[in-house]
Amino acid sequence: MSNSPRAVFLDHASLDLGDLDMQPMRQAFAELTLHAHTAPDQVAERLQGAQVAISNKVPLDAATFDACPDLRLVLVTATGTNNIDLNAAKAHGVTVCNCQGYGTPSVAQHTLMLLLALATRLPDYQRDIAAGRWQQASQFCLLDHPIVELEGKTLGMLGHGELGGAVARLAEAFGMRVVLGQLPGRPPRADRLPLHELLPQVDALTLHCPLNEQTRNLIGAAELALMKPRAFLVNTARGGLVDEQALADALRRGHLGGAATDVLLQEPPKDGNPLLATDIPRLIITPHSAWGSQEARQRIVGQVVENAAGFFAGAPLRVVG
Repeated sequence: MSNSPRAVFLDHASLDLGDLDMQPMRQAFAELTLHAHTAPDQVAERLQGAQVAISNKVPLDAATFDACPDLRLVLVTATGTNNIDLNAAKAHGVTVCNCQGYGTPSVAQHTLMLLLALATRLPDYQRDIAAGRWQQASQFCLLDHPIVELEGKTLGMLGHGELGGAVARLAEAFGMRVVLGQLPGRPPRADRLPLHELLPQVDALTLHCPLNEQTRNLIGAAELALMKPRAFLVNTARGGLVDEQALADALRRGHLGGAATDVLLQEPPKDGNPLLATDIPRLIITPHSAWGSQEARQRIVGQVVENAAGFFAGAPLRVVG
């Protein structure tokens, strides 16, 4: 695309760890400027004269669009577009495109990894070995933490799109029975159970739905209380779907067999978080890394190039808003 305009990638380091082939993206624009990170007060200055803004998590608000009249296209290197003021973009005639489905294999395997780690009490046994407990044992094995088999257990799922479907297939390969829950704000379906019916019957619950006003604190104290005392909860979707303080309290009380999350309400959690307390048992936290395989990140590069090509050809792809 030799006639393509100038593009600025505001947070390149959030995507490329030095292991990606960025040449297709470089070839997609007449000029591509890469910034490892961009602070909020640097956004407007760095986008001056650019027709394309590329952002993973850097916010583009109404003031940014006011200050950058040359902008025509925003390419988000993620599915979520919470960092983009979509109304302001539309008002300024700016098209916003996201990336979709790029991390399905990566996030699906991460979800099952977390569920398996909870079921096998992997972190507890790792800590025991680090503390020398196996070395000092009177027999060949340690079985101090109850281990649960997934086969024959019931997995409840909230969200059954491409990612949820991939998780369901993996769970079924382990012999689990999958049941689906009804999301608030969605039309009722015969194959979806309301939460008050779903939660008491599942042995594990995984979340794969977007965060919006209907799903914020979808799983709170009341919902946690409905779950079986030894059930597992896994969230690889969005922070804010689960009331973090309520989850911390439930785990401290010994309710739930364990919980795991790849997401928190604030990321990074610079201001602290109830789930970061060191006294919470049977809790696994990973740093929003489920999506980040090399293969998934390379797919994002490909989709950004496709989105740019579609826009310049008059047939934009993956338009949001």
